[in-house]
Amino acid sequence: MKIEVAKRAGFCFGVKRAVKLAYETAAKSKQTVCTLGPIIHNPQVVKDLESWGVKVIEKPSRVKQGVLIIRSHGVHPRVLQQLRAKKGLSIIDATCPFVTKAQNAAACLRDEGRQVIIIGEKEHPEVIALKGYAGRDSVVFNHNAVKVGPRIGVLAQTTLSTDDFVKALMYLGSKTNDIHLINTICRATQVRQQDTMQLAKRSDLMIVVGGRNSANTSRLAEMCRKVGKPTYHVETEDELKAKWFSKAKLVGVTAGASTPDALVRKVVRRIRDITLNSKLKNQKSKKPSSSR
Repeated sequence: MKIEVAKRAGFCFGVKRAVKLAYETAAKSKQTVCTLGPIIHNPQVVKDLESWGVKVIEKPSRVKQGVLIIRSHGVHPRVLQQLRAKKGLSIIDATCPFVTKAQNAAACLRDEGRQVIIIGEKEHPEVIALKGYAGRDSVVFNHNAVKVGPRIGVLAQTTLSTDDFVKALMYLGSKTNDIHLINTICRATQVRQQDTMQLAKRSDLMIVVGGRNSANTSRLAEMCRKVGKPTYHVETEDELKAKWFSKAKLVGVTAGASTPDALVRKVVRRIRDITLNSKLKNQKSKKPSSSR
């Protein structure tokens, strides 16, 4: 059995930058360090940062003094304004630069006097932040019924799949002729999706590594299943099961943009160990019993 890892899998630039900032801050700061929500959607990274003293605080009202790191997904501008007004609080902005571009795009469309429509997941922290830049009449579209105005501006959650973006545009295009579209899907997201699709098509099964709360990781798993291949979404190597690999000749491995490379390597090593153990067991069972 062969194991092939997608050419581009694991940490993207924005995530790598945010995590690096968090570790560097934890190492240097003598004050309390916290993040507003998890820095990225990966439980293992968040847990490791906690061991460095980086606390996760979910509500802005609970942030007091010390150092606060803004997560890679960004934050609502009103919340950011409130945080900056707090005395004794230093803020480090780890918002992904591509998310910042999407925020600027939302503000641009709003300033054009358009109703801004964000294609994405309503409860995702990035989308919640984007809505703050998009204006009061902005709406989030996720294949649901939305009231569309005569002049609209359209952008996407940066981790959205291209297929979902195109489908949404076809629907919105049928509602109005005055559309200003800004494609805010991150290039790193696109190439990861393309690499994963190509690998899934030639593999017997796919292992997708990453946090279950990670939108882009879940989307990779969904895309693999659409290809028609058995797909297993795991957070760590401990979730792998030997029975998954019994008939596979080529196992494809991919990972979300918030998955550390070290975790991907651990998964690959465990798959090798599982298949080696299975092979040894088969060899033992085929050996003829010695006659006395």
